[in-house]
Amino acid sequence: MPKPSSRISGIVPSGKDGWEVHFAAMTRKQAGEEIIMLSVGDHDFDTPSETVEACVDAVRAGYHHYTQLPGLPRLRAAMAKISTRCSSIDTALSEIIATPGGQAALYAAVQATHDPGDHAVVVAPYYATYPGTFRAAGASYTVVEAHAADGFQPRADEIEKALKPDTRSILINTPNNPTGAVYSRKCLEEIAELCVRRDLWLLSDEVYWTLGGGEHVSPRALPGMAERTLVINSMSKSHGMTGWRIGWLTAPADLVSLVINLNLVTTYGLTDFVSRAAIEALENDFGVEQIASTYAGRRTLFIDQMRGLNNVTVRGSEGGMYVMLDVSAIEPDCEKFAWDLLQSEKVAVMPGKSFGDAASGHIRISLCQPDDVLREAAGRLRRFANSYERTAA
Repeated sequence: MPKPSSRISGIVPSGKDGWEVHFAAMTRKQAGEEIIMLSVGDHDFDTPSETVEACVDAVRAGYHHYTQLPGLPRLRAAMAKISTRCSSIDTALSEIIATPGGQAALYAAVQATHDPGDHAVVVAPYYATYPGTFRAAGASYTVVEAHAADGFQPRADEIEKALKPDTRSILINTPNNPTGAVYSRKCLEEIAELCVRRDLWLLSDEVYWTLGGGEHVSPRALPGMAERTLVINSMSKSHGMTGWRIGWLTAPADLVSLVINLNLVTTYGLTDFVSRAAIEALENDFGVEQIASTYAGRRTLFIDQMRGLNNVTVRGSEGGMYVMLDVSAIEPDCEKFAWDLLQSEKVAVMPGKSFGDAASGHIRISLCQPDDVLREAAGRLRRFANSYERTAA
């Protein structure tokens, strides 16, 4: 076979990817073991029935054909309205391009702002696809760790130290996956000031914005940032539509007009009937309030179950679909902790270092299970942590 391109072979380097515990747990569950899966961020409930019925109606009405490259105008208008709500700054249809999921929006953002050889700064802990997305663009990146002791709030001065002459962008994610940290206004203002002063793009992943604790601050609304911020958004979490693959990118209109050409040679537009279901979901907020309330309740439930557990500290965990636990006082090797928890109590969690060194010593708990399952998992975790502590002593 002829040699594949370095671009495609370099997206995911060989070796461990940090998901070994999850895949082992999934294999055992599929073989019949009663494993509690707290390792993946996919809803345990179906897409709201109103959205499903809107899709069925669109299929029956004959909407099976090609759509415009940037998305149906009504879909982009609905996304612009949501973006206005998300960022608190007026957003026009021309500043929106619809994509097949949030990951495609991230890919488009990176491709639109980086040439091969350019450099980026990625704030960690980070979502697992970030490094590979920059590799796919032929760009390099430097990881800047947000510290657990700071509640995983990044420091602008540390980001600035990582900048190089060829740095083009900074990538952040708030509310954050995996930590659940919600970046403060002060934190974002300092990052925004840095972007303006150094003339950088800011790529802002705001997929979890409806699931935050307290005020969501989009850096796009800060002074001087509308013309340099690209916001990645998705319907996967907010509207319970993970498998539908609907997302969008909000960016300056001139940049969006160029990104449309990327859709020409990649997706060639979105699925018609799915787009029309998405329109109904966006215009009517199907599921949004209920989903946000569900995860807020689960977050409170699980954190309450952790109160009083010796040597375990909750970090971040203000928003999103996750709780981040510092278990380093019990077992510094979070991967070993996760493997031992799976073996002893049949509970699958993600080792924090799967998302960057900043989360080493932590485990990520997915809240994508019903209350009774989360309560049972918390009880098993308490039992395991207490016995592990006694064994280690």
